[in-house]
Amino acid sequence: MLHFLYSLFFRVALPFVLLRLWWIGRRNPGAWNRWQERLGFVEPSTEPVIWVHAVSVGETIAAAPLVKALLRRRPDIPILMTAMTATGSARARAMFGDQVHYAYSPYDTPGAVRRFASRVQPRALVIMETELWPNMIANTSRHDVPIFLINARLSERSAKGYERVASLVRPLLRSLCWIAAQADEDAGRFLRIGAQPESVSVTGSIKFDVDITEALRSESATLRAQLGNGRPVWIAASTHEGEDKQILEAHRCVLSDFPDALLVIVPRHPERFDDVAALTEKLGLRLARRSLAETTLATDIQVYLGDTMGELLMLYGASDVAFVGGSLIERGGHNPLEPAAWGLPVLSGPHIFNFETIYHRLDAGHGLYLTPTSDALVGCVSELLKDPAVARQSGDNALAVVDANRGALEKVVDGILRRV
Repeated sequence: MLHFLYSLFFRVALPFVLLRLWWIGRRNPGAWNRWQERLGFVEPSTEPVIWVHAVSVGETIAAAPLVKALLRRRPDIPILMTAMTATGSARARAMFGDQVHYAYSPYDTPGAVRRFASRVQPRALVIMETELWPNMIANTSRHDVPIFLINARLSERSAKGYERVASLVRPLLRSLCWIAAQADEDAGRFLRIGAQPESVSVTGSIKFDVDITEALRSESATLRAQLGNGRPVWIAASTHEGEDKQILEAHRCVLSDFPDALLVIVPRHPERFDDVAALTEKLGLRLARRSLAETTLATDIQVYLGDTMGELLMLYGASDVAFVGGSLIERGGHNPLEPAAWGLPVLSGPHIFNFETIYHRLDAGHGLYLTPTSDALVGCVSELLKDPAVARQSGDNALAVVDANRGALEKVVDGILRRV
């Protein structure tokens, strides 16, 4: 009954969802382009594909090493990547070009999912993290297609929410061929809400297998020279509305101790680039934008806006200290492993429930600073900029945590290919 009510609700809501998508598309045209794909009208595949679904840009980036490994080990099987957001879709295309196929994921109505599946002919469905869409899973499972939940994580908050709709969630979990959980805590929560024990394994997080290539190191070094090798640079990455102002005001305080300090701020969503630029100037801070591609940066510039797509990992490499956003407000935080892989000291606000296991490991390894308020953020950034030796040790600790937890990627790829 709950599944029926869910599908009915989604059908009724669909016109309003499309209207909202059109409205967003007025500012971000990529959101409205190819809207037919969201209803399942995609280009038919000529042969069965491995369908890799990642909801947004964060999950798309996390899926990249997995897709690369699948392409390397089974080049004979086409891969289709889907995302719900324009930024996720654009990031996938930027990473893989014509190596894989792309589409927007269908909205989770029975008709849209049916049309989509009949056209793409999935040989397997790989879902990143916790995207449990009832009709997507039910329809795919009905055709005996193996479904994998990879890099699976489940916070206590989400688990309690799923428990309230157990009769809807339990059949979905039992339709999954394999749940590759990031940690014991995640696996335990999946079992608690109805997963079958034989389908759950703990593989670790493939996000620990982040790869910083020599080409990327060179690109970061070039950017750092443009920003100024002799000045202190800190980055606030994946920021959200509600914390940009806190961070910019924190930077004004940092400037009182370090007049030549530079803040690199990277909003999570591209439609907010202009808003953050306007806020920066309103607060009286001198701004430069990455999208304008200046070859040198004036020494009086105080804020560098990362308003391009797909460059966050490179921007981390041009910084001395990293704050990971979505954490000063209750968004649950974002992936801290990219700055950790660069050997940077990692700072975060208190709201980290989306990545709690990873943050706890960094904290236990003395590679994390939790800053519960913007005032605490000021103190922490200033302390690390004043004492490079302390910053270097913290960064080394963070990198050691990353290195100690590598290896999940091969386990996951092996597990998928054994079952496909």
